[in-house]
Amino acid sequence: MKRTSFANWPCSVARTMDLLGDWWTPLVLREAFYGIRRFDEFQRGLGIARNTLSDRLHRLVDEGLLEKQPYQTEPTRYDYVLTAKGRDFFSVILAMTRWGDDWLAGEAGPPITFHHTSCGHDTHAEVVCAHCREPMRAEDTVARMGPGYPARLAERPDVVRRFAR
Repeated sequence: MKRTSFANWPCSVARTMDLLGDWWTPLVLREAFYGIRRFDEFQRGLGIARNTLSDRLHRLVDEGLLEKQPYQTEPTRYDYVLTAKGRDFFSVILAMTRWGDDWLAGEAGPPITFHHTSCGHDTHAEVVCAHCREPMRAEDTVARMGPGYPARLAERPDVVRRFAR
């Protein structure tokens, strides 16, 4: 069964989920942030089937989040290195971790902590307004149509209702 593509939906969440595709892809990216670069290291650390890992790495390379850099010839073997686009996904990993720590961690606490080397403290992600630096919370934030929202959809009654707040 072919899955529905969200690549052209007028929603960045849908487009991101289209790129991620499944639960393995963010875990592969997480491993890359932990410094894993080689196929066998990804496979061993995740316990993922080799064909599944190969598919996910290929997709991340095609989408420009990872790039292949040869580290051996005869046979050619590659490191998978985060690109600027891939490194920018770190904030997503941090936000997911924060939510999981808040809602899914056991009594012992978070299984992983993040240490900010610039200031020397263990920390967690916070989503703040880029303008005033105040925390962004659902109760005081509304979604509005942006400049990339398709004009052909903007007048539909269901769309107007969605963004009427």
